[in-house]
Amino acid sequence: MLATFEMCQSCGRLYEHGAACDRCGSGNGQSASGHQFRMAETPPPIRAAEPSLLHAPAPSARELPNDGPTVVARPQAQAATPDSLALAFHGQGGSFFGIHIVNMLLSMVTLGVYYFWGKVKVRRYLYSQSEFHGDRFAYHGTGKELFLGFLRAAVAFGAIWVLLNFGPMLPGGLAVKIASVVLAYCALAVFVPYAIASSRRYRMSRASWRGIRFSFRGAVGDFIRLYVKGTVLSGLTFGIYYPYFVARQQKFLVSHTYFGTARFGFDGEGRELSKIYAAFVALPALAGMLFAIFIPLGAAMEGAGKIMAAAPFVLLPVIALGWFWFQANRQRYLWNHTTFGEARFRATMTGGRLCLLKLGNLFLLVLTLGLAWPWVLVRNVNFTVRHLSLEGPVDLAAIQQEAQSSTAIGEGLDTVMDLDVGFAA
Repeated sequence: MLATFEMCQSCGRLYEHGAACDRCGSGNGQSASGHQFRMAETPPPIRAAEPSLLHAPAPSARELPNDGPTVVARPQAQAATPDSLALAFHGQGGSFFGIHIVNMLLSMVTLGVYYFWGKVKVRRYLYSQSEFHGDRFAYHGTGKELFLGFLRAAVAFGAIWVLLNFGPMLPGGLAVKIASVVLAYCALAVFVPYAIASSRRYRMSRASWRGIRFSFRGAVGDFIRLYVKGTVLSGLTFGIYYPYFVARQQKFLVSHTYFGTARFGFDGEGRELSKIYAAFVALPALAGMLFAIFIPLGAAMEGAGKIMAAAPFVLLPVIALGWFWFQANRQRYLWNHTTFGEARFRATMTGGRLCLLKLGNLFLLVLTLGLAWPWVLVRNVNFTVRHLSLEGPVDLAAIQQEAQSSTAIGEGLDTVMDLDVGFAA
């Protein structure tokens, strides 16, 4: 409740309205003539004839002179975070091209050893050029970490490769050969989800914003069980279970990702995602049905051969456009069901825009014989950032540092298996 004050007519002391002056005891809310003071919503302006007031230090609330009671206002609360926070990317293909050329030359001179240090430079550039709410991201990984992680992963993956290729040559009969191959495939089935989860743990632990680290806290064993079960069920159901597997995999990876003490979330469902997959699969299936119907009729119809010859040139672009539509809708669904506290990501990419992006990238790579790769990568990042925002209330000031330790073994497996694990999609 805001307090009001009055000035004593006897001694000039400012006291609370309705009470007696705490200096001389007179007052009680009335002037000497018996009239109540006029309520003033704001204090009158300071007159130029009062230089002492202009140069004096700011008085307290009980010492402010006024012609009547004044309202002492509370300070305004800190401005809230906007309901929509957009990402921004400031990278340029020209500056990135210099990093790319140096990395290529040093990798060739060192017989590929510098590749890991070059990979760190690329990530640091991309992170440092990415901005969110006025501040840029940072990457803290090192080339030494990636190199040592690669060596450990190469030993583990190399053992599986040897078992797959030389297992059938082992002595001991058919049972031993079959057992060695089965063991190798089982080990490979475990290593793939292990690489995905461990790689995500490493990458998140090496990324920060405003000095606060990201982290991934999912148990690798739980993800391995989820991944193996999803792979087996997808195969047994001829792909029908696959959208449900994608949704559950995404939920595990995202819901165990943190920024400091704040947690990400995912509320997508396989039932909804399966509609996107079904629409994509229906297009080539429809094309196959049309071919199956018209091929027998082609022999009895004059000119049907020319129509059938031209059919692939019509159907293939349609299927390609369907693929872009599918990719855009899939990414949009995954992002739109990703949350951060009470806020939610919003993606606006479309199949048409994605198609134009990929066709432009292909044209640049072909025209420059691959030298335009830095511009292509910048175009891809710009496309994602331009069509992505975070909407809803976010209390960024309440987020505290809570970094988690991690090793580069997962990143090494990621490099060996050539997997690309994104942040949330």
